[in-house]
Amino acid sequence: MLKRTIQRVKMAKGDLKKPKGKMSAYAFFVQTCREEHKKKNPEVPVNFAEFSKKCSERWKTTSSKEKGKFDEMAKADKVRYDREMKDYGPAKGGKKKKDPNAPKRPPSGFFLFCSEFRPNIKSTNPGISIGDVAKKLGEMWNNLSDGEKQPYNNKAAKLKEKYEKLKM
Repeated sequence: MLKRTIQRVKMAKGDLKKPKGKMSAYAFFVQTCREEHKKKNPEVPVNFAEFSKKCSERWKTTSSKEKGKFDEMAKADKVRYDREMKDYGPAKGGKKKKDPNAPKRPPSGFFLFCSEFRPNIKSTNPGISIGDVAKKLGEMWNNLSDGEKQPYNNKAAKLKEKYEKLKM
C-alpha cells in the first residue's frame, strides 16, 4: 500500500494535496477480486489484461444484491471525497470564478479585421458556411502586407491599453 502511494506521489502532475478520487462500485469490486486473488495465489503475479477480463465477466454475473454492497461502498467513498474536496479548496477543475463585472478582453488586430470584412464575404457568397467564411478571412489576412495590417494592430493595441487600465 505504501509503495503504491509513493508511486502515485511520484507520478502526480498536479497538486499533491488534492484528495484521492472517488471510486465506483465496480472499482471496489475489482479491488476485492484482486485481494482474493492475492490470498489464493500470493506468489503468482497478476496479468492485468487477463485479470480485468475475468473481473468484468464476474461482475456481469454478480447478483444485484451483491452489487448493492459495492454500491454502498461507492456511496460512502463519494461522501468522503466530497467532504475532502470541500476542505481542499479549489472547485472542480481548479478554476477560479470569473468576476462578472470584469471588463471584456479586447480583440486582436485579426479579429478587428474580421469584423470589418465578414459582412462583405457573407453578402458576396450567400449560403457560405461559417468555416468557409473563417478560411477566406484567414487567407485575406495572410495576404496583407505588414503595412496593411498595421491600422488593425494599432487599434488593437489602443484597446488593450484601455483594457489594462480598466482591469486595474
